[in-house]
Amino acid sequence: MTEKKKPFIDEEKTPSSDDKNLLDNKKFASFMKSKWYPGVFQWPVAIIFAFIVYELLFGSTSAHDNFGTAATWVLWWPLLPIIFFLLGRFWCAICPFGLLNDIVQKFVGNNRPVPKFLRKYGIWIIDAMFIAITWSDHIWGVVESPRGSGTLLLMMTIAVIFSGAVFERRTWCRYLCFLGGVSGNYTRAGMMELRATPEKCAKCNVAACYKGSDKAAGCPMFEFPRTMDTNAECNFCGNCVKSCPNNSIKISRRVPTRELWFIRKPKLEESFLAVVIMGIVFVQNITMLNIWEPILNWLEKATGTDSYYVTFTVTFIIAMLIPILMLSATGLIAKKFNGDSVKQNFAKFGYAIIPLDMAAHIAHNLFHLLAEGKSIFYTFMGLFGMEMSGSTAILDTPTIQALQYLLIALGTIGSIYTAYRLAKSNYGGKNNKSLGTSIVYSVLIIILGIINIVLFMLPMAMRM
Repeated sequence: MTEKKKPFIDEEKTPSSDDKNLLDNKKFASFMKSKWYPGVFQWPVAIIFAFIVYELLFGSTSAHDNFGTAATWVLWWPLLPIIFFLLGRFWCAICPFGLLNDIVQKFVGNNRPVPKFLRKYGIWIIDAMFIAITWSDHIWGVVESPRGSGTLLLMMTIAVIFSGAVFERRTWCRYLCFLGGVSGNYTRAGMMELRATPEKCAKCNVAACYKGSDKAAGCPMFEFPRTMDTNAECNFCGNCVKSCPNNSIKISRRVPTRELWFIRKPKLEESFLAVVIMGIVFVQNITMLNIWEPILNWLEKATGTDSYYVTFTVTFIIAMLIPILMLSATGLIAKKFNGDSVKQNFAKFGYAIIPLDMAAHIAHNLFHLLAEGKSIFYTFMGLFGMEMSGSTAILDTPTIQALQYLLIALGTIGSIYTAYRLAKSNYGGKNNKSLGTSIVYSVLIIILGIINIVLFMLPMAMRM
């Protein structure tokens, strides 16, 4: 009778007991448990959001002169992945859509259970929505059109109202928001972590952190801190901190990418989104470069049509397919080392792309923030009848490019190390399976990093 092989167990799968719990700080803990959090952030953000939507719908029709456009696409959108990296899904705690969902639910909510198909396919719906919105932006010019941006936000507002009125908790945020998948992926690579203390939870039979109590509602994101091993769905709303009778909840800083090293149940859809984002960053960069026009001309000849719908869609599909096929091909090679199928390798090691994903996303948006940043001030002053002109750049192009190169380098290193740790946690620390697999994926990550560097070397066009 053969002995059943035991799975490899990495002793570093659980955070060190020396991790500092930020809730040990009495002032911070008191604030998190108070009635002021997160409302003290939610309401100002909601008021600003309402003003921005008003400006988008009724302000200047020129993106160059519209404060709503500048605040949304030059400030908020570039800062978002940085927030996810530094503070986890804290934005989701103060997002005006989350607040709106809670208000609607309070007065007219039916609190119906989340449909099974949403629980099963929600992340695929999020993937599809993210791809569709990115595609529609280039086809209909959502970013360059204040009315288009305003309409998009209004459509999302209607969807949130419907979700809050029909379904329980924050169904929209967990299963439908197009930012949900992106924020979940980026948060995994981020520096903030919320966990429960196993020793304290073992003695608890209340589960107030999930069900809620007289101090706070249950987890709006359907998370049970006692069993959490990821922060992908935690928005740091503080409800579990308020409700837990045993002070079991810990909030701590952690080494970036650490959560990615030990993915217990890899999901194909999450890895798919990670690699698709890389393709989307490629196409976002390409369409802002001087080489875009020659590429369009070539595509028009190749397809026999001058329809931008057709030529951009072809470009969009190719840009997304490139990293998908590269990751699949790498999985085929890695199969020779680890014995896993291409699908299994795709699901496991797609997570290793996330640090480079986030770095490339931040690097791309850094151009808008630093090359067009003054437009936020110019358009804001324009609200008071003060016309201002001049360069919108905060930093010059060479400095911005240097920062972009640095980000890509850090992201590449982070992804390579994540691939190494994933291989180690799956196949053991010192064997050909682990070493061969990590080398194969490191080569892929370096190639993707080089592609990003080359694209950032070329001059980009501005939106504002």
